[in-house]
Amino acid sequence: MTIRIGIVGMGGIGNQHARCYMNNPGAELVAVCDVVKEKADEAAEKYGARAFYSLKEMLASDIGLDVVDVTTSGFENGSWHYEPAMEALQAGKHVFVEKPISNDIREAREMVQYAYKNDLYLACNLNHYFTEPADRAKQLIADGKIGQPVYLLQKMGFNGSEMTYGGVGSPRWQRPYSHLKAFLAHPFSIMRYFGGEITHIQAFCDRPGVRKSADDLMLSVAGVNMRFENGSVGYILSQRGDANFGLGGWWSFEMAGTKGTFCIENCVEKLTYWAGAQAGQPQPEPEVFNTGITDFSSTFQNRLDAFIEDITNNVPKEHLRSSGRDALATLEYTYAVINSYEEGGALVRPEPLPNLHGSVGYIW
Repeated sequence: MTIRIGIVGMGGIGNQHARCYMNNPGAELVAVCDVVKEKADEAAEKYGARAFYSLKEMLASDIGLDVVDVTTSGFENGSWHYEPAMEALQAGKHVFVEKPISNDIREAREMVQYAYKNDLYLACNLNHYFTEPADRAKQLIADGKIGQPVYLLQKMGFNGSEMTYGGVGSPRWQRPYSHLKAFLAHPFSIMRYFGGEITHIQAFCDRPGVRKSADDLMLSVAGVNMRFENGSVGYILSQRGDANFGLGGWWSFEMAGTKGTFCIENCVEKLTYWAGAQAGQPQPEPEVFNTGITDFSSTFQNRLDAFIEDITNNVPKEHLRSSGRDALATLEYTYAVINSYEEGGALVRPEPLPNLHGSVGYIW
C-alpha cells in the first residue's frame, strides 16, 4: 500500500517535506499546491507531481489523495493552518500539519474534535523527539534506570546577542506572543513526551532592552515553571536570539530521577547518562552516546517516516504518534503561559484535553 500525498504550501518547509516523501518507498507525492503559481510549478517539475493553485481545486481533482500535508505559515507561524486543514478533513482526507497546530486555541480544539468524530488521522510535526538520543532516553526510562521522576529541564531557542539583533521583524512577528505561539510547541512536546501531562504552569516573559528600545512588540524570553501529574517539577527556558546558550547549545534536555539522570544535547547529537551512586560507592563514570549526527533536518525524515508507517499500519487513532491531540496539548500549555504572564506570574492550570475513548477492538 502506497500513501498518496498532496502538500499545501511550497515554501522551505513544504520542500523539506517533499524531499522526505521522495525518500520513503511507502509514500507517493502526487500533488503540490501553492497560491503562488511559480512555487507550485517549480515544485511540480522538481518532484514529478501535479501542480495546483488552490486546495479546493486539488481536492476536487481525480488525483486520488490519501493525505493532505499542510505546511503553510501565517501569523505566529500558524494562522494559515486551520482553513486548509479543515477543508481537507471535511473532504475526508487525513491531515498532517506543521507546528503549531494553529495560533488560535479555539481553532486547534475544533480541528482535533472534527478529526476524532470523523475517524480521520490528524498528525503534527512535533519532530524533536524522533531521534536516536530520544529513543535511548526512553529505553533508559523503560529499563528502570531513571527511577521515579524528580525534575525535567529544557533549554531551547536561538543563539544570538544584542549585536546580532536585526531590528523589528515583519508584521506577522510584531505581536506580543508570536515567539511563544510559534516556538513553545517544541519544548512542551519534549516535556510531555518524557514527563507526562502538565497540571500547573507559572510563567515570566519579557523583552531585552535592545528590543524595547526598538519598540519590538515580541516577548522573546520566557521562563516557565511547571508541575507534572506524576509529582515531578520542570522548567523551560526559551529565548529568540537574545543571548548565547551555554552547555548543550541551542537545545538541551535533562531529566533526573531517583536512580539516574540523562541529558540530551543539540537534539540529535548526544546523550549522557549518569547512574545514581550505590551506598558507600563512588559515583559511576557517565555513559556517553554520540550519534555522529549533526544535521537537525534528519528529524523531518524520521518524523514523516513514522507518520507514513502509522497510516500504512492503520494504527488506532489514539496511538498515532505526534497526533493532533498531542499538538493541542502543547498549545493549551502555551495559552497557560500567556495567561500566567498576563496575571503577573500567577499559577495556571491548563485546560484539560479531550478524553481518549479508545478502540474496543484494540483494547480487548
